Amino acid sequence: MPVVSLIVQKFGGTSVADASKIRRAAERVMKARAQGHDVVVVVSARGKTTDDLIRDAAELSDDPPPREMDALLATGEQITAALLAMTLESEGQPAISFTGGQAGIATDASHSRARITTIEADRIREQTAAGRVVVVCGFQGVQSDGSITTLGRGGSDTTATALAAALAADECEIYTDVTGVFTTNPKHVATARRLEQISYDEMLELASLGAGVMHSRSVEFAKKYAVPLRVRSASEEGPGTLIGPESGEARPVIGLALVEEESRVSLDDIPDQPGVLAAIFDCMAERRIPIDMVVQNVGHDRRARVSFTVPKDELEDAIAAAEQAIAAIGSGRVSVKAKLAKVSAVGRGMVDQAGVAARMFRSLAAAGINVEMITTSEIKISALVTQPEAIAALRATHEEFRLDQTVEPTLAVRGQGDDPLGEAVGRLVEMEDIVVSEVRVDRSQALVTLNRLPDVPGVVATVLEAVAAAGIPVDMIVQNAGVDGRASLSLTIPRDRVGECIRSVSDLGEQFAEMGTSSEAAIAKLTVDGVGLRSHTGVGRRLFAAVAESGANVLMVATSEVSVSAVLSDDASDAAARVVRERFGFTGPTASAGTELRT
Repeated sequence: MPVVSLIVQKFGGTSVADASKIRRAAERVMKARAQGHDVVVVVSARGKTTDDLIRDAAELSDDPPPREMDALLATGEQITAALLAMTLESEGQPAISFTGGQAGIATDASHSRARITTIEADRIREQTAAGRVVVVCGFQGVQSDGSITTLGRGGSDTTATALAAALAADECEIYTDVTGVFTTNPKHVATARRLEQISYDEMLELASLGAGVMHSRSVEFAKKYAVPLRVRSASEEGPGTLIGPESGEARPVIGLALVEEESRVSLDDIPDQPGVLAAIFDCMAERRIPIDMVVQNVGHDRRARVSFTVPKDELEDAIAAAEQAIAAIGSGRVSVKAKLAKVSAVGRGMVDQAGVAARMFRSLAAAGINVEMITTSEIKISALVTQPEAIAALRATHEEFRLDQTVEPTLAVRGQGDDPLGEAVGRLVEMEDIVVSEVRVDRSQALVTLNRLPDVPGVVATVLEAVAAAGIPVDMIVQNAGVDGRASLSLTIPRDRVGECIRSVSDLGEQFAEMGTSSEAAIAKLTVDGVGLRSHTGVGRRLFAAVAESGANVLMVATSEVSVSAVLSDDASDAAARVVRERFGFTGPTASAGTELRT
C-alpha cells in the first residue's frame, strides 16, 4: 500500500474571520486532500470573538472564576471548527469537528495557561483513515477531571505543532495574514524580505525577542519533536517560510527583532557573593516572570550591579520581585528605567565570523544611537536603546547586514552523530516538560573588562573594532547600564589571546582617558543547553541555586532560548558543574543524557 502523508494545517483568527475566509480555508484543505494528503486542521476563534467573550464576562463579574473563563473562551474555537466542518461537508469533503478534549488533548490544571501533558490521537487517526478531515479546536484541552482548560497566548499554534508531533505529521502549515517569516517587521523596514527557510533556533530567538509571526512555545514543540513548520499566507499563494533544523542562508545575521516597550530593572550596590543571582531568579520564578538581557557587572569593591529587562506589562511584578530579592540579599536598592526598546540580531552564522557585533554597534553609532545595555549569546546580539530611537536602530542594523539581499543557500547538513536533545525528549513524562539536554563546561576562555568608558554612541563599536582588527574572536559581550556618564564593557575571549586583547585596546586610552582594563584568565563558562530555557523561569532558578549551593560566585550571565550560561572562576567550576548536573538529573562528569523539568 502507498504511504499516505499527513499534514496539519492551522488557521488563525484573521484567516477565518468571516464566511468568505472560512470558504477560502476550506479550499486550502481540499487542495491538500486532492494532492493525496490526509489533513488535520486546527482553528482559532474568529476575528475578535475572544475579546468579545472577555468583555461579556467583565460585564457580569469583576472576578470570574478561572475555570468558567476557560469554559467560556473555549466556545470561540468550537464555533469556528463547526463552521469549517460544515463548509467542507457542503463541498463534498467528509469532515468532523473535535473539541480539544475530543481530540485527546490532556493538560495540567493551570487554567488560562495550561500545558499539554499527553495527546491520545487514536480517534483522530480513525477519522482520517475513514477519509474525513478532522477539524480540531485550538487553544484548549481538558484536565484530569474533565474540566476545559485553555493554553494561553499562542495556544492554537501550540495545539497545531503538538498534534503534528503526536501524529508524526510530515509538515505543519501555519496559515496567517503574512506570506512568511521576514528578515524583520515590514511595517518598520520597507526593505524587509521574506525568508525561504530559517532554523528552529533562529526562529525561537526571533519569536521570544519580539517577532510576532510565530509564538515561541509552538516553535519549542517543533524543535523538540522535529516537526517541519511552514508559515504561509491564508490569502495568497506561495511557498511561505520553512522552519526546520538548518538555516536557509549562509550569513552571520538572518533576521532582526524589536520589542518596543521594555523596562529595565536594576539591583544596585548588592554584595558580590555566591547566592545573589539565585535569590533574584528565585523571586522572579515565583511570579513566573521571564526576564531577559540579564547583566551582571564584574564586581568592584565586593559590590555588584545586576540589571534585567522585562516587558512593560510585567514591570510592576518585576519591581516587587526585585524588592523581595533585595530584602533576601540583605542590602542594595532597586532602580527602574522605562520607555526603552530592545533591538536584537539573530543568526547561527555569527558564531563563525568575527566582527559581527562591531558592525552592528558601528551602524548604531553612525545613526547617533547610544546603547544602554548589551547581552549576547552564541546566535544573538541584543541592544537596549531608547524608544524614540528604536525604529532607526532597526533600520540601521537591517541595512548594515544587507538583509534586503538574498545570499547563496547554506550547504549545511544536519549532524548524524549523538543527539542529546533526542535522547532527552525520549525521556519526557509529559509533552511540554522542559528539555534540558546537556550541561557543558568551557575552560578555553578568559574575561576582559574595560571600566569607566564614556557612555556615548560609538564607544562599544570602537572597542570591538579594535579587538576584531587583531583577529581575536569574542564570545560573550556584556554592558550594563551606565552610571554618572560612565559604563563598563566585559568580553570573553580565547584564554591564550588575553595579552593581545589588552594591547589591542590600550591605544584607545588616548580617546578614553579614564578607561581602565582588567582581565581574569582563570574562568570557566558553565552552560545548560535545551529548548525554551530563557522563557521558562525554572531553568535559571535551578541553575543559579545549584551554583550558589556549590559556593561559586557568578561573574557574568548569558541567556537565550536554547542555553543559559554562567561565567565562574575556574577553580570553582568543577564543584559547580557537579551540583548543576545533579540538579538537572545528569550522572557522571561528562554525562549528556537529558532530563525533564516542570515549572
